[in-house]
Amino acid sequence: MIKEYKTISEIVGPLMLVKNVENVKYEELVEIELQTGEIRNGKVLEVNKDMALVQLFEGARGINIGQSKVRFLGKGVEIALSEDMLGRVFDGQGRPIDGKEKILPEVTKDINGSPINPYSRDYPNEFIQTGISTIDGLNTLVRGQKLPIFSGSGLPHNRLAAQIARQAKVLEKEGEPITKFAVVFAAMGITFEEAQFFIEDFQKTGAIERTVLFINLANDPAIERISTPRLALTTAEYLAFDKGMHVLVILTDMTNYCEALREISAARQEVPGRRGYPGYLYTDLSTIYERAGRIKGKEGSITQIPILTMPEDDKTHPIPDLTGYITEGQIVFSRALHRKGIYPPVDVLQSLSRLKDKGIGKGKTREDHADVFNQLFACYASGLEARELEAILGQAALSDLDRIYYQFAEEFEKRYINQGEYENRTIFETLDMSWQLFKLIPKVELKRIRDAYLEKYLK
Repeated sequence: MIKEYKTISEIVGPLMLVKNVENVKYEELVEIELQTGEIRNGKVLEVNKDMALVQLFEGARGINIGQSKVRFLGKGVEIALSEDMLGRVFDGQGRPIDGKEKILPEVTKDINGSPINPYSRDYPNEFIQTGISTIDGLNTLVRGQKLPIFSGSGLPHNRLAAQIARQAKVLEKEGEPITKFAVVFAAMGITFEEAQFFIEDFQKTGAIERTVLFINLANDPAIERISTPRLALTTAEYLAFDKGMHVLVILTDMTNYCEALREISAARQEVPGRRGYPGYLYTDLSTIYERAGRIKGKEGSITQIPILTMPEDDKTHPIPDLTGYITEGQIVFSRALHRKGIYPPVDVLQSLSRLKDKGIGKGKTREDHADVFNQLFACYASGLEARELEAILGQAALSDLDRIYYQFAEEFEKRYINQGEYENRTIFETLDMSWQLFKLIPKVELKRIRDAYLEKYLK
């Protein structure tokens, strides 16, 4: 039986204190009935003896402390799940915002879920093709991996997110895409203009048919922003582990999520940690990132690409710093490449996929893949060294070999890193392009590639 309370004692900003409550639980959903009959929603943030602190979803404007009623619903935030969610757009609370009918649920689940039991995890080892050379060729994404993108303010991370959502596919051994593939896309704290870009782009390209979108706008409540990634991941778990689909989850922008966490922590007057973020930021992020992976005996999988903007392009900021500890690598954007008009502006030398070795090679991509990316890294690093030397001492100080590597770095950025927003390169096109670039380098310098591959591919 749901009890009704008229014991609101205090409201401060988006927080409401209710006294003399019984059997109230942390993160329980709350209904507030105003004196006008209007119903608002909230969530329990803290319980202390017979007092409950409630975070309001829709704000406190118009609430009369003496006349409003509070009902604790005895359950957490839940989402109704069905395969019919594919092709639909929802807000940050899981309500449809695309003008279509409500979802008829097959099952309803609590959004908090739980990380995958380490014992039941299966090791990620299958290649996911994104169609982007700097990811597929050099920082390979593997099914079940969590690979974040570290961007900066004003850089084209949203365009890249949309491109990955459009193009990503899991390949079978023959190179054909697996059909049971879905994308769950969660956008947090974005502007209306950005939301329209994602929705219209997916509709225009047809990607919407295999995508579930969750959109939380910048003017939506902070507490809703906390729920959005969990709604997305609960949906992904349903599609992956109940329906056997391979699901790619794209979360943008995790910085907005962490800012909302800091805002709520400050409202609760908690002791702040680094840069004002709560001391439990690492733990909270891990409850999101660790929900990616594969489970033994289950056909489906969840692969995560969280996107975050580094404040002041600072990699030591708590958000990218803690994200890097939990995840398996990072794709780092370069503002210098962006200024040169290169898209996507991926800083190849600072980027890393820790699981790339597990997703490449014969039967997965191609036999020469490992040797090719090792040689590309070495040649590009030598080219950047020659570029620095030229900037300090002038071109006359460069040796003949330095000039070759200098030219290689220029061509590598123009032809390999740079690609069109709607250009979808297969892994074989990416590898063939690498061999075309190797023609700029003397054969004796290609020391990281086996002679058999040089004979076979360097034509």
